[in-house]
Amino acid sequence: MSHTSLPRSRAAAVAVASLLVLGGAAPALAAADGGAPHTAVPHHRAPLPADGAATEPLSGPHITNHFKLAASQQPENITVDRTGTAYLTFSFARQIVRVAPGGRPHVLATLPAPAKAATPNLGKAFVGGIARGDDGTLYVAYATGTADLTGIWAVRPGGRPHRIAALPADGLPNGLALDRRTGKLYVTDSVHGVVYRVPEHGGETTVWAKGTELEPSTFAGANGLKLHNGAVWATNLDKGTVLRIPVTARGTAGRIQVRATGMPSIDDFSFTGHGDTLLAARDDNEVDLVRPDGTHTAVLTAADGLQTPTSIAVHGSKVYVPSAAYLTNKDPNLLVAHLGR
Repeated sequence: MSHTSLPRSRAAAVAVASLLVLGGAAPALAAADGGAPHTAVPHHRAPLPADGAATEPLSGPHITNHFKLAASQQPENITVDRTGTAYLTFSFARQIVRVAPGGRPHVLATLPAPAKAATPNLGKAFVGGIARGDDGTLYVAYATGTADLTGIWAVRPGGRPHRIAALPADGLPNGLALDRRTGKLYVTDSVHGVVYRVPEHGGETTVWAKGTELEPSTFAGANGLKLHNGAVWATNLDKGTVLRIPVTARGTAGRIQVRATGMPSIDDFSFTGHGDTLLAARDDNEVDLVRPDGTHTAVLTAADGLQTPTSIAVHGSKVYVPSAAYLTNKDPNLLVAHLGR
């Protein structure tokens, strides 16, 4: 299935495109926090701005890069280093690229193509989440439907991509985050509805968290992933939820907490600072501000240039939003907005 052969009906298109979701790099995981269980919170949707312009705390949205759809340059996930340079995965091109401020995308690596891709629900190879280590090593989640390639891949500066951990070929590894303190990678599986944990330098993969909150209900479950304030946070695309999973003192998963609901097609996300407020990308051309009490408001829309936004990165006062054009089939791009405090 190519990007030009996505189903035309909106329901079918959302089902296909919403699987193409991921996680990005995240700050080092803070001290473990068991936390009290949370139950599902009521959701509140504020009216969209009449003109579709960015809403506080975002302002000044503008597209910094337009990518080539014909070359499958569809950005799925993003991480940003301390200089403001962005690192993106191009899902169907199987590429990892670097985009310096004001610059053009530079291909750092292309992952090997499977002899015959059989990725669940996609049928073709898919590069998802990306995380970056302190030494510049880039980690990505790669799904091909084949046992020889599916898993976590690493690219050291100047090096070639190599697989450091295998993951089930009948799954879809997606969101990815690195705990720099413990040297552990966490990755969601959108088909199996679990969170895996993998040593940063390779080794045994374990199922770290599982539960109905992570499982798909119709198509894709656990999706985006971040490490924040002593917990692993994830989204569930089918259920439109934001989840928090405390990391216990032993490093195991605590009880899954539902922190926000009512966000169909939710993809990846990023926190705005030290608190629990976050920005979430939604495949239905929306970026939502999600507050700690679970309420959420649209702050970016298609009027700002979104074309199926897939992920978010926050770097200082800048917010980066890649759009993959999975649903719109036009103008995949990278948008940058100012984040007010």
